[in-house]
Amino acid sequence: MSANSHAAHVRWVPMALVFVGGAAGVAGREGLALVIPNLGDISVAIPVINAVGAFLLGCLYEAITRTGSTPTGGKLKLLLGTGFCGGFTTYSSLATDTALYLRDSLPWAALIYALGTVLAGACSTWAGIAVASRISTRGPGGRNDSRRGASS
Repeated sequence: MSANSHAAHVRWVPMALVFVGGAAGVAGREGLALVIPNLGDISVAIPVINAVGAFLLGCLYEAITRTGSTPTGGKLKLLLGTGFCGGFTTYSSLATDTALYLRDSLPWAALIYALGTVLAGACSTWAGIAVASRISTRGPGGRNDSRRGASS
């Protein structure tokens, strides 16, 4: 097997990981969008989905950062980060919904909706990093491992 044929095969693996993760993410987004009701004319599903996706990305970022650069970490980034979270979140729908508020002469609703969703996403990412960091420090050998004796 030549190096060139091996390299071509290796390129399919990242694409397949993104494809599988993306398909699962899109399915998850659609499922949630169907069960989260609107508040009148205001779409609630999209901001909730984007915040959940940002939280998951924060958790993933922290987990992969703590494990270091490994082939498995790179594959998880593609499968879960680029694939699942990329398919799950939908900032294009956020942009479309914001444009519709502007079209309907609701500039304050558009501004609050757009900025609120982006701010919620940023806070959700930070929360995901914080939660994953806290979980990892409670595991075996972590700083807050409750199984260690009081004398340590």
